[in-house]
Amino acid sequence: MTERRATHRALLLMFASAAMFGAMAFAAKLASARLSGPQVAMIRFAVGLLPVLLIPHARRLATKFERVDLLLYRGLFGGTAVLLYFIAIAHTSVGVATLLNYTAPVWSGIFSMVFIGEKFSPKVLIALPVAFTGVLLVVNANARPGDVLGFGPWELCAALSAVASGAAVTAMRAARRGENSWSVYGSFCLLGLLVTMPLGIFTWKHPVGHEWLALALASLLAIGAQLTMTFSLRWVDAMTVGVISQFAVLMSMALGAMFLNEVITGMEALGSLLTISGVVGVVYITSLTKPKAAAEQVVPEA
Repeated sequence: MTERRATHRALLLMFASAAMFGAMAFAAKLASARLSGPQVAMIRFAVGLLPVLLIPHARRLATKFERVDLLLYRGLFGGTAVLLYFIAIAHTSVGVATLLNYTAPVWSGIFSMVFIGEKFSPKVLIALPVAFTGVLLVVNANARPGDVLGFGPWELCAALSAVASGAAVTAMRAARRGENSWSVYGSFCLLGLLVTMPLGIFTWKHPVGHEWLALALASLLAIGAQLTMTFSLRWVDAMTVGVISQFAVLMSMALGAMFLNEVITGMEALGSLLTISGVVGVVYITSLTKPKAAAEQVVPEA
């Protein structure tokens, strides 16, 4: 009964984490109405470091690590993923940017097979085309003259953020074989801050009034989402995490439609359904032989 209650609590926290990630994207969109995406991302990482700096136990664990190379890969790729994601959020709809970013499990699944020896299942070749077809429908629903296959520069940023996130999560999976959660989290925030700082400082505009509130909200939601997600991974299997994490996409789309007048066309809705279904399919197939160990594989950077 104790383990069952812990699992139920972890499921609720996972839903809360996904909701907070979706709301974080919406808050970042509000902040980037005038501020640049890199500046918003830089502030998000700076605030994200506070738990490591202010909590003695977290600070001690964050300074204990074994594989510096893997933590560097995770931090650099993760920081790049967030930078590209926030740039996309600033220039395209928050729903489209989040949907494209949340195709990261597809890339982490592929990279895990290629670089850290995960088993490959031919069934993945069924789910992958479904996800990519959905992506093409979504980007073509919002295509502008001159876009290539529906991809403009900002949609491309969001898609590349998923690739970088997949690389970061693959490094995290390898790192977590010998590293604790706080060292992984701390390296992610520190290196992410360093990655976003050059463009963040170059494009800096002094925030005013409501922008401070949006920045604070985005940063605090990111911290809350990551901490609740970290606890959930102990109790929730990979398939469940993969399904629930996609709730962030639905949350960001709903908030964008309700408060930013972002129109969701029929083609975009169909494409989103196919994309999410394909991503969930990839997660399911790649997690069949490792239901517990792969839980961290399906969590995008954000």
